[in-house]
Amino acid sequence: MTEYKHIPVLYNEVLTGLKINPQGIYFDGTLGGAGHSEGILKRLTTGKLIATDKDNAAIENARKKLADYADKLFLINDDYKNIIGHLKKMGISALDGILLDLGVSSYQIDTPERGFSYINDAPLDMRMDTSQSKNAYQVINEYDERELADILFNYGEEKYAKKIASKIVSQRKIKPIESTLELAELVNSCIPPKERYARGNPAKRIFQAVRIEVNDELKGLKEFISEIVIFYLKKGGRMCVITFHSLEDRIVKHCFKELETDCICDKRLPMCVCNKRKEIEIITKKPICGEKEADINKRASSARLRIIERV
Repeated sequence: MTEYKHIPVLYNEVLTGLKINPQGIYFDGTLGGAGHSEGILKRLTTGKLIATDKDNAAIENARKKLADYADKLFLINDDYKNIIGHLKKMGISALDGILLDLGVSSYQIDTPERGFSYINDAPLDMRMDTSQSKNAYQVINEYDERELADILFNYGEEKYAKKIASKIVSQRKIKPIESTLELAELVNSCIPPKERYARGNPAKRIFQAVRIEVNDELKGLKEFISEIVIFYLKKGGRMCVITFHSLEDRIVKHCFKELETDCICDKRLPMCVCNKRKEIEIITKKPICGEKEADINKRASSARLRIIERV
């Protein structure tokens, strides 16, 4: 991986939101281009940063980019959802702050051969972890019509999901759908001309849906956030989560609301029997949006940042 110029989304807002303790231990679960990680490391003195990414190319890039901070940095080539096992092995029982910048990284999108982009022609891939077997080609060419329709509707929020799934199955009977542009053109042909670009390029929604399926992006997200906050985030510690589409944001929003809720007993009961206690304070009552920086970073246009503090 050659050095890549990366513009981290909502950079200042994240670093302010984390309220960094120079002696603290921080976790960046979605390393990507390492922009946020670098910002955290610059603010640490005796503190440490643990960063994970499923993409080995991102790990190697960060190893070079952050070489000056090697004494403070631990890089782990794994899914952030597996970090608790690594923390136990490292003997770390508490974190001062956690960052999740969800979704696909700019580097992955802008590297055509990775198959994330519907603008550049490339083999259908979309794997964040290139060592895994499941890729976009398999999803498009091997899933049955109902499975495809469900994925496109649930993960892409595409109202023409059934029509697109049917067209995919018909087309692959003639020949496999092998490239990103083949898929994008097929999708566009299924949308009525008057509606085709009403919500932007329709291929964007379909590529999002397939990417989420390939990488299991939403699976276990809520459970992970709850577990890492309750068992590892210190009192007064902050968690920042950046989402890029409504599905992720809805999960994070609801999870934070549950963590902030104090007692879920029937109000008619004379006393609490559930023992549910408030775990966090939601700092951002409304998410911080990235539209203002979209002129310099297009990826920021759909970004939403939510921040919580452990109580």
